[in-house]
Amino acid sequence: MKINGYAVEKVGGELNPYGYDSSALGDQDVLIEITHCGICHSDIHLIDDDWKISNYPFIPGHEIVGNVKEVGKHCNHLSVGQRVGVGWQCGSCFHCQWCMKGEENCCLHYQPTCVGRNGGFAQAIVVDGRFAFPIPEELESAQTAPLLCGGATVYSPLRRYRVNVSSRVGVIGIGGLGHMAIQFAKAMGAHVTAFSSSPSKESEAMGLGADEFVTEIDKFPQESLDFIISTSSAKLDWVQWMNCLQPKGVFCFVGAAPGNLDFGLQILIAKQRSVVGSLIGDRHTIVEMLKVAAEKNVRAKIEEFPLEDVNTALDRVRKNQVRYRAVLKI
Repeated sequence: MKINGYAVEKVGGELNPYGYDSSALGDQDVLIEITHCGICHSDIHLIDDDWKISNYPFIPGHEIVGNVKEVGKHCNHLSVGQRVGVGWQCGSCFHCQWCMKGEENCCLHYQPTCVGRNGGFAQAIVVDGRFAFPIPEELESAQTAPLLCGGATVYSPLRRYRVNVSSRVGVIGIGGLGHMAIQFAKAMGAHVTAFSSSPSKESEAMGLGADEFVTEIDKFPQESLDFIISTSSAKLDWVQWMNCLQPKGVFCFVGAAPGNLDFGLQILIAKQRSVVGSLIGDRHTIVEMLKVAAEKNVRAKIEEFPLEDVNTALDRVRKNQVRYRAVLKI
């Protein structure tokens, strides 16, 4: 099958129309006709080869929603016509210790959806059906696309570290990830404090479910939060932030801030605090995340663009002009 989309042909280049012949379906594969695909900052990193893993030309895109057109002979959990989503990961080895524990996102041989292969800025895609997730009826396709990567990225650590009704959670950065983190933390019953350097975002953050909105961290009470999730890409005063954590508190990075952490270990040891990182989520967690989003009315705030305007959309994402996620309509 010939698949048409938009590909980048050189480092940092614009995307141009591009077609390729898809591979034959494997026994576990599905062919998905794509209706929507979110634009994630990871797509821009791949376009610019920031991580030195890009092979050109390739079609970016890994926040995919579409309908199953064909299924492999052993892909028994999906049916033709079913609406599904695909995120950053579209394959793993299924036999290592991580896959056997149901933590496929830690597999050393995991397959990203648009690294070494063509992704979702296209009419269709072939992926391992075990990484195609049924979309609950309550969720609208365009708003769901960013959940497949961004939503899973913030939901997974909130779930792993057992955020609940007794938790006090801080969300640093109210953007593409942060606006979903607020909603999921609130859905779990937590008291949520939104931290942002942009006072203009206060009303929206409160509307998303935040209980407090803070622009000046130095005025925030120390040892008052159980869990902090940082979605920011800015370098911050890490000592100040660590001191916001209660004893046994957890600081979780999902945004890649520049530079190194610059604080003494005593700030962790004396209060038994932890610093962790988190990336996407395993298959079970993504299914659970979609269910929670449907039940608790968690929605990505999006701006929608036709596929042919992909370069305009990418430019707006680069300039942080989108509130909060850009989604391509195929």
